[in-house]
Amino acid sequence: MSKILAISIVVLCSLTIFSKADSKDLQMGKNNIKSCLFNTNELNIDTITLGGGCFWCVEAIYNRLNGVLNVESGYSGGTLVNPSYHEVCTLNTGHAEVVQIIYDTKIITLEEILKVFFAVHDPTTINRQGDDIGEQYRSVVLYRNNKQYKITKEIIDALNKDKVYDNPVVTKLSPFNAFFKAEAYHQNYYDLNKNKPYCKLVILPKLEKFEKLFKSRIKKQQ
Repeated sequence: MSKILAISIVVLCSLTIFSKADSKDLQMGKNNIKSCLFNTNELNIDTITLGGGCFWCVEAIYNRLNGVLNVESGYSGGTLVNPSYHEVCTLNTGHAEVVQIIYDTKIITLEEILKVFFAVHDPTTINRQGDDIGEQYRSVVLYRNNKQYKITKEIIDALNKDKVYDNPVVTKLSPFNAFFKAEAYHQNYYDLNKNKPYCKLVILPKLEKFEKLFKSRIKKQQ
């Protein structure tokens, strides 16, 4: 059995039903996703922030996942307020490149979103995805409440217990504090720059892997 197929089986079979999430979420930053048109106070709308290497790759994948309403690339997990891309790459800001995902829980669950996350990047390498090296490329889930923490921890524990990967999962579980939207040229980067080398050599293979594994979950219209 391939490891990719094993990931799907482990995540689907190992999850348990968790109790109702804590009613008080962690405070969000000034530049958070609530600035968009989606009403995140609606019961069926939720938000999760994920880092899995270069945010161009992760954004391109989740833009195609059915049930995802909005994806933005940005920075989170560090100390510097309103960091620039240059600062995140060259200074010790502590931020990771992340995507902030708003999704409809009537269409897709957090478990399914995380299933995609752990299948399309390598969660066993510290501060690295391929040739992208540095703390800003770390694998991280920034949870907003106890429910998100428990679900993510359960998945990580299951992947490690069943030894889906040769090495342990090192994805960090960090409390969400603030999200700082990246510069405009980073948004929807792949779809606007498909012919650039990085898009062809790095992002496209990840998309093809995603489309093969999650064919039934892809949005009908792009």
